[in-house]
Amino acid sequence: MANTNQTTEPQPSLNKMKLAIPDDSDKNAQTKQGLEVEVFDYSKRAQWLRAAVLGANDGLLSTASLMMGVGAVRDDVKTMILTGIAGLVAGACGMAIGEFVSVYSQYEIEVAQMKRENSIMTRNALEDKKRGLPDPLQAAVASALSFAMGAAVPLLAAAFVKDYKLRLGLVVGNVSFALLGFGGLGAVMGGAPVVKSSLRVLVGGWLAMGVTFGLTKLVSSSGM
Repeated sequence: MANTNQTTEPQPSLNKMKLAIPDDSDKNAQTKQGLEVEVFDYSKRAQWLRAAVLGANDGLLSTASLMMGVGAVRDDVKTMILTGIAGLVAGACGMAIGEFVSVYSQYEIEVAQMKRENSIMTRNALEDKKRGLPDPLQAAVASALSFAMGAAVPLLAAAFVKDYKLRLGLVVGNVSFALLGFGGLGAVMGGAPVVKSSLRVLVGGWLAMGVTFGLTKLVSSSGM
């Protein structure tokens, strides 16, 4: 005889069942949030990086080109080294002063624009916005130091070499490696293509040294 007291538990209706299905929108939001954390704003480095890279390249190219120009007409090491030192000092001072004046002018223009656009801005709010502007002194120091560092490369390459042809070759070789290094460093720190940037800097350096050497040699041979 069947047990009439036996009760059966109600089965859950399929219509009422809730499945924990992951929401793709949540995944996308989390992914986007993760990407936002990982992305670095390279524009924050733009001001001092630009000054440092330009200073180093100018130090390399201008000093090496001066030394190559003098080497085209004089084969003694003393004249070449003195020319390089004069180029280093003059170039570092010129880069620092020029960068300071340029960036400070930009700073003044942007501050004046802020004041015109925000006439009711409080003093504290204006000071906070000023902190985000480029620093003229930082740019000047970066330019001077990087120029001197770049200019030291050809000077050190030529300082202890007596042979004329070997000295010129070492200057060109060392400057070429330094140009590749500075170009690659600037590309990495700025998030740009490394190979393309390095080769562009290298070819420009060869062109500058070659033109200076050739024109100086031409002027000297003409008897001027």
